[in-house]
Amino acid sequence: MKFTAAQIAGILEGDIVGNPDVEVSKLAKIEEGTKGSLTFLANPKYNSYIYSTNASICIVNSTFEPEQTVSATLIKVEDAYKSFSKLLEYYNQVKLNKTGVEQPHFISDTAKYGENIYLGAFTYIGENVVLGDNVKVYPNVYIGDNVKIGDNTMIFAGAKIYSESIIGDYCVIHSGAIVGADGFGFTPNEKGEYQKVPQTGNVIIEDFVDVGAGTTIDRATLGSTIIRKGVKLDNQIQIAHNVEIGAHTAIAAQTGVAGSTKIGKHCLIGGQVGIAGHLTIGDKVRIQAQSGIGRNVKDEETLQGSPALNYGDYNKSYVHFKNLPQTVKSIHNLEKKLESND
Repeated sequence: MKFTAAQIAGILEGDIVGNPDVEVSKLAKIEEGTKGSLTFLANPKYNSYIYSTNASICIVNSTFEPEQTVSATLIKVEDAYKSFSKLLEYYNQVKLNKTGVEQPHFISDTAKYGENIYLGAFTYIGENVVLGDNVKVYPNVYIGDNVKIGDNTMIFAGAKIYSESIIGDYCVIHSGAIVGADGFGFTPNEKGEYQKVPQTGNVIIEDFVDVGAGTTIDRATLGSTIIRKGVKLDNQIQIAHNVEIGAHTAIAAQTGVAGSTKIGKHCLIGGQVGIAGHLTIGDKVRIQAQSGIGRNVKDEETLQGSPALNYGDYNKSYVHFKNLPQTVKSIHNLEKKLESND
C-alpha cells in the first residue's frame, strides 16, 4: 500500500512542509529511514537524525524548526508520537480488513453471524455461536458451542474459544490464546488420589480487551471468570478459574493469578508476578516484576519482592540485603573486640 504526504496529512490533520505528492509504502525508525519510508521525530534526543535520514516523510511536532536542510517532507502535528500511533492503527485497520469466508471451514447450521465478517480457512464454528458485525476469525481458530462474540472483534490464528464463553466488542484475541479451558479443580479422596471437580462456569470478556499470544483464561467452577472492560493482558499469562480483573488493568507477561482472586481497576502488574488465590487486590495497585503476592492489597499500594513488601520499604531494605556480608563481617569483628576486652 502506498500513501502520499497529502493523504497522511489529511488523516492526521497536519501541515505539510515539502512535497505533498511524495509517496511512502513502509515504516522505519528515523535512524534507519530509506527512500519510500515514513518515520517520526518526537524525542529531541533524536533530532540529529532528521538531517541524515533517507526517509521520504517524517512526522514532527508543530514546534519543530529545522536548523539545517532536511530532505524529507515534514508533516507537522500537535503531538508526533500520538499521531504516529494513530497512523499505525489506521494502517493496521487497512491491512487487516479482510472479509469473506475461506475454504475449507465448518460452520454449524445453528450459528449466526453479522455483516462483513471474515472466516479464515480451517476455522470451526460450533452450535449456537453468535458472531457480531465485522468480526474477523483467522485460520485454524476453534470456537465452541454457545459462544457469543461482539462486533469488531478479532480472533487471530490458532486461538481456541471454549463453549459458553462470551467476548465483547472491539476485543483482540491473539494467536495461541485459550479462553474457557477447565480451571485447575481437583480434590483428593481418602486414598490420596485426585478427582476432578467439574468446571461448569464460563468466561466473560467485556469490551476493548486485548488478550496476548499464548495467554490462558480458565472457565469458572461455578459462575464466571470475568475480564472487565479495557483490560490488557500480555503474552503467556495464566488467569485461573473465578478470577475477576477490574477495568483498564494491565498485566505483563508470565504473570499467574490463582483462583478466585479479585483484582481492581487501573492496576499495573509487572512480568512474572505470582498472585495467590482468594485474595482481593485494590484499585490502582502497582506490583513490580517478579513479586509474589500472598495477602490482600489495599488501593494504590505499590509492592515489590517475594513475599512482596511496600515498594519504599523494599528499596530501603535492599540496601541492607546487598551489604549483608559486610554487615555480618563487621558484627563478627565487633564481637571479637568485645571478647578480647573481656
